Amino acid sequence: MKVIGDYHTHTIYSSGFRKKGKHARGTIRENAEAALKKGLKEVGICDHGPGHYLYGVKKENLPKMREEIDRLNEEFVPKGLKILLGVEANLVGLDGTIDVDDKLLKYIDILLMGYHYGATPKSLSDGLGLYVLNPVSKFFYLGREKAKELNTRAYIKALNKYPINMISHPGSKAKVDIVEVAKEANKHNTYLEISAKHSELSVDSLKLLLDIDVSFMVNSDAHRPEDIGNVDEAIRRAISVNLPLNRIVNIDIN
Repeated sequence: MKVIGDYHTHTIYSSGFRKKGKHARGTIRENAEAALKKGLKEVGICDHGPGHYLYGVKKENLPKMREEIDRLNEEFVPKGLKILLGVEANLVGLDGTIDVDDKLLKYIDILLMGYHYGATPKSLSDGLGLYVLNPVSKFFYLGREKAKELNTRAYIKALNKYPINMISHPGSKAKVDIVEVAKEANKHNTYLEISAKHSELSVDSLKLLLDIDVSFMVNSDAHRPEDIGNVDEAIRRAISVNLPLNRIVNIDIN
């Protein structure tokens, strides 16, 4: 069994308003070199969406990143590694709105979507529904089911609005009805991530999805080059619930 790609890695461009390197440390080249060293065939550079004020990629940097990756691919593709430009978009609206628009989509190869504290909501009501109710519901039972319902509905709407390739760490930080999200994801050929960094997809979540027709990716969510390709924890979870490994699209089981 061999991991052939890590599609969720971050670089110094995940910086928000802060100095580069405070949140994630590697440059695009350093991530590529680490991926090549691990024997990967593809690596995704997927920095946080621009709506995150602490960690988000600046919109004006995406064209620069596109040029840099195209240039680096001339060097790395002959060596056996393809670098993909992506964004880990933030869910910012109860109506499924994310913080990546058509102007930015034209620059990227892959689109990830996840929920993160600290993203700027679309409106006040979206802020209350997504960014107040979720953290509060972790500590108080009141509102927990309502938050889960709103989150699930927002994820499903996002899947219908955008060409999302993968949902990152679904259920982490914002609980969802993972079965309903998985069913909708499968309709759009969207993968669910088993994250080596986050607790989701958890063993319990994976058990619920054993009989649901959906495919998965295992990723590192690396914020340092040395962590790229380190997905053993994600694979361990999958094996522990007897998930058929041919449902994980970025590993070679032969």
